[in-house]
Amino acid sequence: MNVYGTDKIRNIALLGHGGSGKTTLTEAMLFTTGVIKRIGRIEDGSTVSDFDKEEKDRQISINTSLIPIEWKGHKLNVLDTPGYFDFVGEVKSALAVAGGAVILVDASSGIEVGTEKAWKYIRESKKPAFIFINKMDKENANFDKVINQLREKFGKAVVPFEIPLGEKEDFKGLINIVDMKARQYDENAIKCFDVNVPEGLEDKIQPLREMLIESVAESDEALLEKYFEGEEFTDEEIHRGLRTGVLNGDLIPILCGSAVKNIGVQTLMDMIWDYLPSPNEVEVNTGIDPSTGETIERKLDISEPFSALVFKTIADPYVGKISLFKVLSGEIHKDDEVLNATQDTRFKMGNIFILRGKEQIEVNKLVAGDIGAVAKLNNTYTGDTLCSKDSPIKYPGIEFPEPLLYLAVEPKSQGDEDKMSSGLHRLTEEDPTFKVFYNKETKQTLLGGQGDMHLSVIINKLKDKFGVEVELKDPKVPYRETIKGRAEAEGKHKKQTGGHGQYGHVFIRFEPSQEEFEFNEEIFGGAVPKQYIPAVEKGLKECIESGVLAGYPVVNIKATLYDGSYHTVDSSEMAFKMATAIAFKKGIKAANPVLLEPIMRVEVLVPEEYMGDIMGDLNKRRGRILGMEPQKDGTQLVIAEVPQAEMFKYAIDLKSMTQARASFKMEFARYEEVPPHLSEKIIEEAKASQE
Repeated sequence: MNVYGTDKIRNIALLGHGGSGKTTLTEAMLFTTGVIKRIGRIEDGSTVSDFDKEEKDRQISINTSLIPIEWKGHKLNVLDTPGYFDFVGEVKSALAVAGGAVILVDASSGIEVGTEKAWKYIRESKKPAFIFINKMDKENANFDKVINQLREKFGKAVVPFEIPLGEKEDFKGLINIVDMKARQYDENAIKCFDVNVPEGLEDKIQPLREMLIESVAESDEALLEKYFEGEEFTDEEIHRGLRTGVLNGDLIPILCGSAVKNIGVQTLMDMIWDYLPSPNEVEVNTGIDPSTGETIERKLDISEPFSALVFKTIADPYVGKISLFKVLSGEIHKDDEVLNATQDTRFKMGNIFILRGKEQIEVNKLVAGDIGAVAKLNNTYTGDTLCSKDSPIKYPGIEFPEPLLYLAVEPKSQGDEDKMSSGLHRLTEEDPTFKVFYNKETKQTLLGGQGDMHLSVIINKLKDKFGVEVELKDPKVPYRETIKGRAEAEGKHKKQTGGHGQYGHVFIRFEPSQEEFEFNEEIFGGAVPKQYIPAVEKGLKECIESGVLAGYPVVNIKATLYDGSYHTVDSSEMAFKMATAIAFKKGIKAANPVLLEPIMRVEVLVPEEYMGDIMGDLNKRRGRILGMEPQKDGTQLVIAEVPQAEMFKYAIDLKSMTQARASFKMEFARYEEVPPHLSEKIIEEAKASQE
């Protein structure tokens, strides 16, 4: 593949609801440019983008695939992102390096949840974008209906640049109303050819073209004046005005076609080149000097020192780790020595290559704005900055969503714990939205992901890539125990075994406390010698690790040692610890022990129409609604406190209740007493588990 200058490159993310045709559109682009001889089918597992075993088995995109395409003397780096919401991290990383986006909409389904999310992403990231109404050949396709939906939902910025020639089974091409050119499909050639604009469509074209001309006028004061004076715009002025509107985000062009038939794909690629920005047209990149913390600006230009952002990592058990990066300034060659400014490590780059799906295409160099990959960069992770060792810079990392669903994981075979741990660690490097940690209290390894599909894919990858079979289980709730009353207890440990015996004797008062653990002593007259008092405190600290109800840690107690006795020969620290344990069990049982559960503060961002379902569901989960706050976008923020035990599968249930339109976040608030009817059941289960 040729090396292209920065101004000849376009980095484009394909977004949209699952099944809207992003991967098929990528195939059509590859076919149009002659890279492949036939358009692959997702059902056959024959697409260039979806090469992973999990993607072929599930027939959905799971990973963002990089597909570089050469078209009319320039290069399109197409980032084919997943539409399934569990893999939102892949979309975030693609948008971090894309200069623009194409949102795909199914012509028969119209606006779907994935369309709304894609719109939100481009508006938040301020990326210029197109909307491509795909599948115009489907039986229920309705272009006008989808246009009305889009403009009603997203506003007047959404403007048609094309109209279809026919619809449904009669769909045979399109009319570009900017250039007033038509393209018609040739079934034998599997592509479109230029034809004259059919007569009789003036009534449909003219209002839309007038809308475009108004947008051109609004892009520039001189053009606005010309418009009011009734002068015609030149083709160059129209293109320049529309491009300005697209780059500013004031215009979102609507295009149409059918990826599976390769209709509208040539026009889309032409318009990506014409209207979306080259990398050096976007804002200057800002980072910091890693040694001083001072802010540095770095232009996206080959004359600047080299810097790059690692936006994706692939964990390959055979090749090793592959790091995908975008060059943000300068250029990089094979064997150049670079600095990882994030990890403060230096290394040689090795072979630089471009990925096209799983195919590796070696290149001599990459210039500012281009996207490439390198293998076996140890201690390099997604979000890291690579740069010239002589001109260091560190860019902000990529923000990824926190896990929403946590499940416990165990290997199916004993002895596979180390292999499981190693494989999971490698997979966290590949996917920053996936977390693994060991809970010392519940003695479980927990996996955190965006949903059940996400975690299912993770455990399948663990089996396929690292040869470890595991099973997922519900996490254990980290309950606590405490006391509500006050009690005094005697603990006496006396044992004679010939020679020195063992003797320890204590009286301890137990009562509730605001602190987690409080120890006091009120010994008079040396009833317990001072050298043994620390042993009593240490014994209590060991005892509170396991309570008398169900073996959970005991919190919020005050223990006061107020009396006891000792033997000059037989007493020892160990004897007093044993006596303390006896007093602890007696005293806690007598002080009205209760079980506590963790309460979480939950914030749910939900569209108005689902409010009733959400409130009812939170009440069923023993939740308390603390308040509601209307948001600017018309959604509501519901704030509640809910027991953690009721929230483990909430990510799955919320997605089901709201068609994935709602989101939530959750954090620990405090511990509260478990209702008596539930407490008895939890205690019984804990005792059965211990036995």
